[in-house]
Amino acid sequence: MVITHRLGGNFTVMTDNGMFRISREDADALGENPEAAPSGSSTTASDHTPSMEELWDALKRVYDPEIPVNIVDLGLVYSIDLQKKDGGHHVEMAMTLTAPGCGMGPVIADDAKNRLLGVEGVSSANVEIVWDPPWHQDMISEEGKMELGLI
Repeated sequence: MVITHRLGGNFTVMTDNGMFRISREDADALGENPEAAPSGSSTTASDHTPSMEELWDALKRVYDPEIPVNIVDLGLVYSIDLQKKDGGHHVEMAMTLTAPGCGMGPVIADDAKNRLLGVEGVSSANVEIVWDPPWHQDMISEEGKMELGLI
């Protein structure tokens, strides 16, 4: 087994049986120290109104396990909508994947949801995977292209 990425607190490992993502909570199984969980709390009420910057920053800690660039710089996040709801704040997010057959899609979406829930004041979140418009490399930010060696 080889650890191929240590990004966003999670690990991507390659084994004879394929590629797998190991969450930060299970880092000790790899002999690694786990990263601290996100600081916000989705279970307690908060008067804090999250900013869009806080939400985008949280999503910059989410990575496609096969690509060492965060989902924001990859251009996978299409929209974030913050709504006041039931005494807290609800986030609706639309994102896509680099390919329709990406088997890690649900893992990436779940990681994004958990990162959003870690932002102070966010009480609920929904992440929807969409296919329109189709993703293409022009959606990658300049920072992402530099990270990938495309510029």
